[in-house]
Order: sequence, then C-alpha cells, then structure tokens
Amino acid sequence: MDYAVVVALQIVSGVATLVIVSLGLAVVFGMMRVINLAHGEFLMLGGYTAILASGQGVNLWIAILVLPPIAVGIIGAVVERVLIRRLYGRMIDTMLATWGLSLAFIGGVTMLFGNSVTGISAPLGSFEVGRFHVAGYDLFLVAASVAMSLAIWIVLKFTPAGLIARGTMQNAEMAAALGVPPDRVYALTFTAGAALSGLAGGLIAPVSGVLPTMGTAYIAKAFITVITGGAAMLTGTLVASGLLGSVLTIFTFLTTPVFGEVALLVVAIVLLRLLPRGITGRFLRRAL
Repeated sequence: MDYAVVVALQIVSGVATLVIVSLGLAVVFGMMRVINLAHGEFLMLGGYTAILASGQGVNLWIAILVLPPIAVGIIGAVVERVLIRRLYGRMIDTMLATWGLSLAFIGGVTMLFGNSVTGISAPLGSFEVGRFHVAGYDLFLVAASVAMSLAIWIVLKFTPAGLIARGTMQNAEMAAALGVPPDRVYALTFTAGAALSGLAGGLIAPVSGVLPTMGTAYIAKAFITVITGGAAMLTGTLVASGLLGSVLTIFTFLTTPVFGEVALLVVAIVLLRLLPRGITGRFLRRAL
C-alpha cells in the first residue's frame, strides 16, 4: 500500500513537471503559432538565473520564483523585437531562426559556465510514507503547476488583457481596426511565454540540475504535449500532460527512463494518428 501511494505521488509529480515545462510553449505556439525551438534554452536560462542568484545569497524562493521569469522575460522581449517580429507567418523561417538562436544560447552559456552540471539543493526536505521517503519539493511542484495553470486561465478568461490577446490571435485585422496594435499584443504574448519558460527553468533547477544542453531533454516532450493537446491551448496542455506524464512515469518505474520516453512517444504518435487535430480538436472544443 505504501509503495502504491509513493508511485501515485510520483505520477502526479511527473504530470506536474510536464505541465510546468509545457505552459510557456503552449502560450507561444498555442496562441501565436510560432514554433520556438529555443524554448528549451529559455528553460536553461531560467535555471542558471536561479543558480546564480542563490549563489549570490539571494533568498532561495526569490531565486526560484521571481528572478528567472523576469530575466528570461526580458530576454524574450529582446528576441521578439530583434528576431521573431520579422518572421510572423513564416513558420519554416521561424523554426530555423529559433534553432540558430538555441545553438547560440548553448554555445554562449557553455563558454561562460562550462559543460558541467550545476544545481541547488531542493528545499522543503522530505516526509515519510510508510518505509519510503518522498521529497516535499515534489508536492510543491504540483502546487506550482496548479497555480500557474489557474493564473493563465484567469488572465485569459477574465481580464481585458487576456481577452484582447485572444481576440488579436483570432483576427488581427479586426483588432487593428478596433484600435488594438497587434504588434504590441504579439510582443507581450511572446514575452509572457518566455517568462513562463524561465519560471519553469527556475522551478525544475533543484530537481534536475542545470547544464547548457538541458533544454534538449525538455523541448521534445513540451512540443509533443502541446501538439497532442490540440487547439485548446490550456485545456489541451493539461489533458495531454496528464496522459503523457502518467505514461512516462509508469513506464519509467516499470522499466527504465529510456523506455519511459519511448512509451510517451509511441502513445503520442497513436493519439495523433487517431486524432490528427489533437485531443481538444475532437473533444472539449469550446474549452480555453
């Protein structure tokens, strides 16, 4: 019984981690249809921000929760202004440009910090479930994923900024006719997505460690999750994360992490074969 509880907690924690690393990409790709191949590097930059800040004596929670989204949000704003703004509507060009940007980030960070893994100790200690120990930080990640999802839903559903963003993404010409500058909405949306990616990097830094190439471990999972979720940005990401995260964690427990990732990919391929428009393209069509 204790083992079953521990496995259930690990499944929930795995789902939460997948939600956290996918939300920033869901905002950028799900709303803007911009394929940002530098999403993993935004995560990496958020992780390094948390590590550098904590190393300078900044309070750990500020280093994890506050500084990464601010730092990466600023970087995202610059990237949108200098690079992405010129490529809207040109999907292949955007992919190539952000792929080059990801390589530049990896190379630059490697020159600055080397290619070794660094990290910070996870706070909150652990608690006992029978004869097993469970990290308290895993439960914090679950709470963080819920808080991030709820915050995005509230902003998009009930605030003027969220309604303007959704309207602009659906019909930019009509928004411009009503006096809303689409370029500014695009810039703010991309910046928000980058900030969410930075926050994700800060959150996972204590459990995964940080190195320049860490983004490659997350970007594929994030893209698979967002695409499998379908058109409904938030609902699709949450549903796909729940399904794929459970598959990944269960198969990892039963076999090895490699087979867990293979199982995730196989399930995603089957789902996209059966549901070409994603889960919410067939179900929950009116969801956000």
